[in-house]
Amino acid sequence: MSVTLPSVRADARRRAESPWFQHTITAVIVANAVCLGLDTVPEIVQRYGTILVVLDRGVLVIFVVELVLRVFAYGRAFWRDPWSVFDFLVVAMALIPSTGGLSVLRALRILRVLRLVSALPSLRRVVGALLAAMPGMGSIAGLLALVQYVAAVMATKLFGHIMPEKFGSLGWSLFTLFQIMTGDGWSDIVLTVMRTQPLAWIFFVVYIMVSTFAVLNLFMAVVVASMESQISDEIGKDPEGAQREEERDTETLQAVQRLTDEVSALHTELAVLSRVVTGGRDRTGPPP
Repeated sequence: MSVTLPSVRADARRRAESPWFQHTITAVIVANAVCLGLDTVPEIVQRYGTILVVLDRGVLVIFVVELVLRVFAYGRAFWRDPWSVFDFLVVAMALIPSTGGLSVLRALRILRVLRLVSALPSLRRVVGALLAAMPGMGSIAGLLALVQYVAAVMATKLFGHIMPEKFGSLGWSLFTLFQIMTGDGWSDIVLTVMRTQPLAWIFFVVYIMVSTFAVLNLFMAVVVASMESQISDEIGKDPEGAQREEERDTETLQAVQRLTDEVSALHTELAVLSRVVTGGRDRTGPPP
């Protein structure tokens, strides 16, 4: 039986799409995220820095091998998939030497964790829904900007002489109203203004009701509607496939949770061992 290129590619595609392969890559992404987090702790870097570097290089090798396998398996179709191109760019960025003027790229290694989005179909649906909702969100953002501008002009005229550090100019008024919209210390600002103008609460209450309770909730409504529409379309096209994807996502998340628990237990054991070793050194004292 002769081995042909299409048959080899088909076999590579089956391996790349198999659940065990997807679970393994997801586990590697999570493990890499944990290692990158540990790399920010000076005490751990001092003791286990070499191990973290080896693990980081090993993860990068696994990612490169995976990409090579997928490029070979899918051929040109690989480059037509936006998520595949995203994976390629993230891994390619990690291959750039992070020395000299490019040392800032070392901090961008954490972008590899974003590959978890492309590895889980449920996360891909969320991001797809966000992208599909962008036109509607753009219209709402324009409405919010208009409300902000009108309110900022009014606030500058009404309260600029009372709190010049907050409403002394149009720019400061825009920033202060944005702060009030997020709920950050808005009561202190309003109470300060009300000491001079007791009826100022009317302006701020109306502004908060319009900007926070109305306009911002429209953002969530547009995203939820887009997500429901996308999920309905996927279920309508392939209901069995949607069910299988949901089951795979559940299995993957369970595997990720188990790996996270194991890493947490290992970290606890290392901390206990470190305290035991440090305590033993303190009792014995320095060598003569």
